[in-house]
Amino acid sequence: MHMDAFLWMFLPVFVAGGSALLSFYIMQAKMEVALSKERETLAEARATISSHKITVEERIKATEEATKRHALDEFMQDFRVEERSYVRESKSLSSSKKSMVMQERLFFRNIPLSNWIEHEMIVEEGRDLDQLPRESVFSTTTIASSEERLPISKILEEFPMPAPAVVTRESSSLIPARVAAFGAQ
Repeated sequence: MHMDAFLWMFLPVFVAGGSALLSFYIMQAKMEVALSKERETLAEARATISSHKITVEERIKATEEATKRHALDEFMQDFRVEERSYVRESKSLSSSKKSMVMQERLFFRNIPLSNWIEHEMIVEEGRDLDQLPRESVFSTTTIASSEERLPISKILEEFPMPAPAVVTRESSSLIPARVAAFGAQ
């Protein structure tokens, strides 16, 4: 009987120990599942935080660049170029020249940064009538020799050349005098 008493005495202890072990392993499994879910949530949170960190850094850099660009644009708007132009005529005994002169200078706000820089473009350049050639470029001697005359050159010899027109200093071009010298209307 001793054995039966020991068995009935220790049987509830064995069952209690077995159920304690069983509940321990079940609770440990539940804790591992909960821990893995927490780790997964933590990994997602870290990924989200790192992506937000990267985007915030990029936005900060973009904002800094935009601010620098805006500041440079405002700075460059303070620079301006002042321009003026006029016509310059220079006459001498042998020639006359008419040119357009454009001057520029650089300003920062109201402070000049440079001296006037000139750009000169020749509009008209001419010579006095004394310097004009008396013979025509299209004379018969330059076209062909006297033995090989063209029919047009024979016609030109028959009609006398009109006298060159007088050009005054007020005329703007020597072209009308040259045209009149060749007899064109």
